[in-house]
Amino acid sequence: MQADALLLDELRDLDVEAAASRVSTLPDDAILETLQALGPGRGFAILNRLGAVQRTRITSAAGTDASEHWLASRAWPEGSVGRLTEPAPITFEASAKVADVLARLRPVASRTLITYVYVVDSANRLTGVVTFREMVFADSGQTLAEIMLPRPFSLRPDADVIDAMREVVRRHYPVYPVCDEHGQLIGVVRGSVLFEEQAFEISAQAGSMVGVEKDERLSTSWGRSLRLRHPWLQLNLLATFLTAAVVSCFQDAINQIVLLAVFLPVISDQCNNTGSQALAVTLRGMMFGELKPGRGWRLVCKESWLGFLNGSLTGLLGGIAMYALARAQSQADAVFLAGITWAAIAGSCTIAGMVGTGVPQLLKRMGAQKTSASPVERLLNEADPALRLEAVEALASLPVADAEPFLVRAARDREPLVRRMVAEVAADLAETQGGKEAFAVVQRLASDPHPAVRARGAALLARLIGARIAATASGAVRSILATLRSRSRPANSG
Repeated sequence: MQADALLLDELRDLDVEAAASRVSTLPDDAILETLQALGPGRGFAILNRLGAVQRTRITSAAGTDASEHWLASRAWPEGSVGRLTEPAPITFEASAKVADVLARLRPVASRTLITYVYVVDSANRLTGVVTFREMVFADSGQTLAEIMLPRPFSLRPDADVIDAMREVVRRHYPVYPVCDEHGQLIGVVRGSVLFEEQAFEISAQAGSMVGVEKDERLSTSWGRSLRLRHPWLQLNLLATFLTAAVVSCFQDAINQIVLLAVFLPVISDQCNNTGSQALAVTLRGMMFGELKPGRGWRLVCKESWLGFLNGSLTGLLGGIAMYALARAQSQADAVFLAGITWAAIAGSCTIAGMVGTGVPQLLKRMGAQKTSASPVERLLNEADPALRLEAVEALASLPVADAEPFLVRAARDREPLVRRMVAEVAADLAETQGGKEAFAVVQRLASDPHPAVRARGAALLARLIGARIAATASGAVRSILATLRSRSRPANSG
């Protein structure tokens, strides 16, 4: 049964919440087929909005491999390549003959489009890629090692979609392999999916500056649009009241010199324009990864200085206009009023540049605060394994001392994929923060009853032990070299 084309078009035009509501009444097998037809990015987003019970039924109906792939994709951050990956259709070792590969590909090619054949070693590390066309025209007795492209380009699953787009913008491949830090092939991502996701993110930037949520579409219901937009308008109204309160503090001066009120809209407009420019540059830098950690204050200083310069130049013209207008009205303090106008425009533009640059960074920093332990504990008690997987993922952002008690508990989870994620997080914390209990968790999972968990735990444990041995050996070598240098100095100096 093929997914209904009209339904697919309808779901593509709806926001995620409305799309989830639309498919929730369908049978589970129909929902599964529809989400698969929509692609991983859109399909996962809709699936995440369904109820936990219905979500579990759908993933179970997808089969063990598909279910594990979906749960594994949930482990990657929002907006990352990992969320858009699909399982590789089939892989081969380099020693495989072309004739055997083609024979195994025939039933697979009838279900899905085969563009590339991926070559892996015994540890599932990507070693080469062969185009389907190249293989069709090759001799049947040749091996893949003879015709493959070695050391192919690949993407990291934890990479942002924006970073991935910078990598692939000049390559234009239809499909890209996705490999982890060890070079193991975990899936593929279609180029069209990457470009579609990025186009949507870019189109949402303009609306996000004026309080329009990313998920809102033309088809979004008025009630949901009201809920999405109204809070931003209330905040904007509050900011306007604050501005009015500041102006009221100078009401006596404005009453004495009515001419000052004429230039209030001018100052407000210049301040708004300067702040919008700084905000646009900052958002663009954050979107394309140009704003590196530790450079935020430098950008704030730069935009504040630019605000002052632009405000001074425009304030100079405003001051001249104020002077001419004051002289025309026979004001005795025309020069003073001109100076006040210049200072007001220059000062407000400086502050606007500072705020336009600093506020987005502050909001991003607030959004990236470490997850507290109480929500993690609550999620670890959920029946849905996807939620428990999210809880384990959140532990990676906690200090190792806070995360270790939850890792010990999660290492006994009934879901093998959750325990595998526990091993990953525990290994990272043990490697980066030196957690002894985290290391013990990895040791425990290296002997897990489930073969996949056991294999991954053993690999992570070997990595940790190897890193410790290397660090010890490096320290010993440095000590020996230092001793030799100290002994050789007198002879050299003589």
